[in-house]
Amino acid sequence: MDKKEKQIFIGKALDPAKRTQTWKFFQGLCRVIVTVVFRFRAYNVENVPRTGAVILASNHQSYLDPALVGIALQRPIGFLANAYLFRVPLFGRLIWNLHAFPVERGKGDRAAISTAIELLNRGYALNVFPEGTRSPDGKIKPLERGVLLLTRKTGVPVLPIAIDGAYDAWPKGRKLFRPHPVHLIYGKLIDPSKMGNQEFMDTLDREIRRLHAELVSRRGEMRL
Repeated sequence: MDKKEKQIFIGKALDPAKRTQTWKFFQGLCRVIVTVVFRFRAYNVENVPRTGAVILASNHQSYLDPALVGIALQRPIGFLANAYLFRVPLFGRLIWNLHAFPVERGKGDRAAISTAIELLNRGYALNVFPEGTRSPDGKIKPLERGVLLLTRKTGVPVLPIAIDGAYDAWPKGRKLFRPHPVHLIYGKLIDPSKMGNQEFMDTLDREIRRLHAELVSRRGEMRL
C-alpha cells in the first residue's frame, strides 16, 4: 500500500465515534470471554470521552491489553496494523471494520507516527503503549517519548490507563494464556498543552503508576 493508497484508505475511514456492527459483535464476544476466564472488570469507564480525539495511554503487560482497553467502551478505538494485511481477502475487510488502519511494513516508527497523527486529526480514540513493548516482569517500565510527539503534533489530550493481572494471565514468553483475574482502570484526562515536555512525561508516568497501585490495592476483590 503506497502513500496515495493509504491516503485514500484513511479518507474513507469509518466514523470515529460509532462502532460498526462487526466491532459490536467482536466486542461482545471478547467481553464474555474475558469476564468468564479472567473475571475482568473495568473501573471509571465514564472518564473516557464519548467523542473527539484522545490518546489512551496504558501500561503493557500482555497480548490481551489492546482488546482490554476498548472492551467496555461505547466508542471504537483506532489501531494500527501492517498494510499487507489489508490485501488479504475478507480478512482485510474484517480488520477495517474493526477500525484498523495500515502502517507500511519495514518503515518503522515513522510510518506508525504518521498514521497515528492522521487518525487523531480525524477525531479517533487511539490506544498507545508508552512503554513501547510488553513488560518482561509485569512492572511498569520507563515511558518512551513517542506519546509526547503525538501530543505535540496534534494537541489532543491523553487519558492514562492501568492494567493489572494481565501479566499473570499471559506473561511474555508464554504461548497460551491461563485463567487469572484481570482489572483495568481509566484515569482522568491530561492536557499536555499546559505542560512542558518533561512535566507531561513525568505526569503521565506518575498517573499510570498511581492507577496501577490502586488496582493492586483492590486485588482482594479479584480473588477467585
